[in-house]
Amino acid sequence: MSGSTLAARALGRLLADYRKRAQMSRSAAARYLGTSIQTMSRLEDGLKAKVTHFWINGLADIYNCSDEERLLLLNLVTEMSSAHKNWWRAYEDEMKPRFDYYLGLEEAASRVSSWRLADLPGLLQTPAYRRAIEWTEHPEMPSEQVERRVEMAMRRKSRLEDDGFEVDIVVSEGAMRAQVGGPAVLAEQLRYLADVGERPNVSIRHVPFDAPTHLGSLIESFVLLEFPKLPATGMVESPVVYIEGFVGDLYLERETEVQRFRNAFAEISRVALDPDITRQRMLSRAKECGE
Repeated sequence: MSGSTLAARALGRLLADYRKRAQMSRSAAARYLGTSIQTMSRLEDGLKAKVTHFWINGLADIYNCSDEERLLLLNLVTEMSSAHKNWWRAYEDEMKPRFDYYLGLEEAASRVSSWRLADLPGLLQTPAYRRAIEWTEHPEMPSEQVERRVEMAMRRKSRLEDDGFEVDIVVSEGAMRAQVGGPAVLAEQLRYLADVGERPNVSIRHVPFDAPTHLGSLIESFVLLEFPKLPATGMVESPVVYIEGFVGDLYLERETEVQRFRNAFAEISRVALDPDITRQRMLSRAKECGE
């Protein structure tokens, strides 16, 4: 599955490449379009949702693009405009800054690999588990607002129905044992993970406390997102590493940065127990919580 976020990202990258090739500054390109440098920056960063063929034709002119390059840009604009309306737009008032960008990447990804150190992955959380996290992070938040956020989190699960979407999760034993919301909430969450982990496109493994020293104990939780070919261009967008922070999120796209986290995930996976053993231990832990 691809979407407007991925097409916008590809468009922005190509426009930046063509502009630099033409030895033109962002401010000069913005002046040509009669817009601000901030708008130009958002366009090149893949964050501007509305882009017209008129703009792209104008930029293709001043960047001296070939007919083939111009067609490539216009096809990406068409793909952006023809993509289905993103469901998360209805929840924009409940999102932290730029999380809509992450949801767009998740919606477009063909594979997600995630290491969770302290809690269980958002894509696989139950309503009660998500609700407990929201109350912990925002104890003064009105109940109605909390429920909107829980509802938004649950809608992410629709991606799991796509067999072409692969999910590879590795969690620490600490994340499996942390009693988010209390024993009953954790038990329900672990039983859900044991169930969803039997899907052919979902793998869930855990790293036990007695595992050898590994990189996962030295770095924060992260998500590595990989993407399919874009229908409009046949290009494969480069992977992105997403790191969620308490005061702000981080997106890493440089090849060297992404490779470091890819290597880290491989190292963490090396000490993780296989999915069947993980499932047994999750069910055992869920039973303990109910006693």
